[in-house]
Amino acid sequence: MGYGIVLSADNVDFMVHGIFQYSFFGHQVWITTTQVCLLIVVLGLTIFALVVNHKMKKATEVPKGLQNVVEMLIDFLDGMIKGTMGKHAKVFRNYIGTIAIFILVSNISGLIGLRPPTADYGVTFPMGVTTFLIVHFLEFKHHKPLELWAAKCSPLPPWLPVWLPVTLIGDFAVPISLSLRLFANVLSGTVMMSLIYGLLRYLAVGWPAALHVYFDIFSGAIQTYVFCMLTMTYITDAYGDET
Repeated sequence: MGYGIVLSADNVDFMVHGIFQYSFFGHQVWITTTQVCLLIVVLGLTIFALVVNHKMKKATEVPKGLQNVVEMLIDFLDGMIKGTMGKHAKVFRNYIGTIAIFILVSNISGLIGLRPPTADYGVTFPMGVTTFLIVHFLEFKHHKPLELWAAKCSPLPPWLPVWLPVTLIGDFAVPISLSLRLFANVLSGTVMMSLIYGLLRYLAVGWPAALHVYFDIFSGAIQTYVFCMLTMTYITDAYGDET
């Protein structure tokens, strides 16, 4: 019965839809709502970066206005990254800062009527794969093959690789767990708000703003923090005991 109620609501729509189709080397390709919303987010961040760059060229010793906001944001990100990654923070501050701002803006883009790009697994999974590749690049760069083999076989001796399959499964689960956690949480908020607006219609006036504060702002910020913290932890662990 509940499924029938959902189908009876005209405005319930939280799916990814194709906007227009074109031919690419004989294949039919769709431009979807995710790609359009993603483009809007990227263009918005690019314009913001250009404005900030112009503003910071005329920065004053005592910050005010936009300069003050940007410096507070940078100080917060630097503090979070340095507190987690220590001496490796300088190398990855740009990467972590970029994904943090992108994920946060994508998560809260629902406030302006967009479908959050992070509610599409095709957006979150590549970010998880990027972290996976960085982690294993660092492992091979900073550890000898025998050290890696011993670590994969731990806690048993290297000549008894009983735990090797389990360790490998854990390694390949990293991009999946990272991307699924972010995707599922953002999608659940998108589905909830779509159902509220679709089922309640004219009754959904004013009070859903409180739910937007939770699903879009609070939950969006938490998921951004979790994704970045896990990414920094995995990258830092990849260095091992290197001094």
